[in-house]
Amino acid sequence: MDVVDFWVRSWTSDDLAGARQVLTPDVEVEWNLDAPVDDEELLQVLHRIAAFADGVTVAARTDALDGATLIYDLAAPFGTARLVEFLGVEDGRINEVRHVYDVTAIDRYFPGLYQN
Repeated sequence: MDVVDFWVRSWTSDDLAGARQVLTPDVEVEWNLDAPVDDEELLQVLHRIAAFADGVTVAARTDALDGATLIYDLAAPFGTARLVEFLGVEDGRINEVRHVYDVTAIDRYFPGLYQN
């Protein structure tokens, strides 16, 4: 799926404009962080990860007809956290983004990540 590849390349290289262009205007966004989320907040958190992380790598990926599931390793200076991402794709654009973070590791290795 080209749109998933583009999404991953965009946000992991801190290209928010690129990432934004593959999201539908009414994209559904959910996560397990203790903060409200919409597409703008999601992109800001992904920006902070891309800017702060020593590296973001895709550890696993499973594609389906209508989306993909990805597992990322988010390497920080003092340890690594995991992020599982579920993407829904329709008509070549992402219409759903669901993030499940390893919250304990995120709070330890990326302090303040989702604080405004």
